[in-house]
Amino acid sequence: MSVLSSRTGRDRQRYDNNLRLVSGCIPYRMIKDESSEEDTSVDFVNKGGWEDDETVLEAASREAMEEAGVKGLLREVPLGVWEFRSKSSSRCNVEDECSGGCKGYMFALEVTEELQEWPERENRERKWLNVKEALELCRYEWMQRALEEFLRAMQEEEEEERKLRTEEETVQNDSSKLEECHTDPCYCFVVN
Repeated sequence: MSVLSSRTGRDRQRYDNNLRLVSGCIPYRMIKDESSEEDTSVDFVNKGGWEDDETVLEAASREAMEEAGVKGLLREVPLGVWEFRSKSSSRCNVEDECSGGCKGYMFALEVTEELQEWPERENRERKWLNVKEALELCRYEWMQRALEEFLRAMQEEEEEERKLRTEEETVQNDSSKLEECHTDPCYCFVVN
């Protein structure tokens, strides 16, 4: 059994104009809750530093595994980019400049695997919530906006899938009509 560990320290941390770059995701799984119309279950927002030896997508996936013990399919289009103050709020350098600002890139992660052991298991609790519960527990405005953007993206995807199903049904219906038709070889067109 391999031991998983979290990255620590800020030696490899990326910055952009004194903003610490972070990457994270909203882990989700699709379930049908019989008692409501909600069909999405989310773990809370996972985020952490984006380091100089990884892409923003790799950082988001790594943070989800380290903090929540989940792996899955990461959507490559970000839900958005938000600037916010870090909870560890200040970092001071030699010139006595302090900053606690972060620029966070957030993604949706469809969970396909929940690990029994993960690096931050001792410090974090994995808990699945419905979307309404997750919105109520958001401590920061940027987290709430990220969840709202996640909902919007999921609704758009659902509408697109519904359209595709309708188009497929139409094509299938037209195909069955074609089977009832015959082709006139003299004119090479379909005759009803």
